[in-house]
Amino acid sequence: MKLVSWNVNGLRACVRKGFLDYFNDVNADIFCVQETKLQEGQINLDLEGYHQYWNYAERKGYSGTAVFTKKKPLSVSYGVGDDESQDEGRIITLEYETFYLVNVYTPNSKRDLTRLDYRLEWEDKLYEYLKELDKKKPVIYCGDLNVAHQEIDLKNDKTNHGNSGFTTEERGKMTRLLDSGFIDSLRFFYPEKDDIYTWWSYMKTIRERNVGWRIDYFIVSERIKESLADSQVHSEIMGSDHCPIMLELHLPNREV
Repeated sequence: MKLVSWNVNGLRACVRKGFLDYFNDVNADIFCVQETKLQEGQINLDLEGYHQYWNYAERKGYSGTAVFTKKKPLSVSYGVGDDESQDEGRIITLEYETFYLVNVYTPNSKRDLTRLDYRLEWEDKLYEYLKELDKKKPVIYCGDLNVAHQEIDLKNDKTNHGNSGFTTEERGKMTRLLDSGFIDSLRFFYPEKDDIYTWWSYMKTIRERNVGWRIDYFIVSERIKESLADSQVHSEIMGSDHCPIMLELHLPNREV
């Protein structure tokens, strides 16, 4: 089973830059997107063979998530009971027979950290939500999580300590999750490989020089680690300031 996640930073713009070429080429069983930045009726994607699930932000041109899946899930839910996260369209959960898929666009704590307290509250609620799901069946949690967990996950770690996305508090929330029965799939396969990034500033030559951050993840319940086949970063794919990431799984009963 192949899963893809991509912060498209505006789906309509990304479509104009080749989104559908990549979508068709990669042929994922489940394709998650974040930061769609559109409202219902503003795009018509003809994705033959896929069911489409959208979570739109109330604010126009902001946030939003979507999941495109070949197999219809047992159920779909939006948000985690938090009014603001639901207003911003940040979470979609799909339930399948043997796992939950949770697609997330985590709020940024902002450059001046004015939203850090809200971000930490969000992390606590999401942590409890993921743990509750994990009691029922394994979880695949993916998306733009807006944090570089370790120094290896960004180019300039020394000058970014304490900055948004690399604060001790945000990194600590990720550590807590990974210490409680979850696995960062990329680091499962490549624990010490550096220069693997998923986001780059639009500033000139930044991406060319690979001065980036790894802030997009596939995180899975530890008890399905034997099903992990590969975790990839498709940094060559343009169209957004993020690149797609991919997870391959071999589940005992093929779901999708």
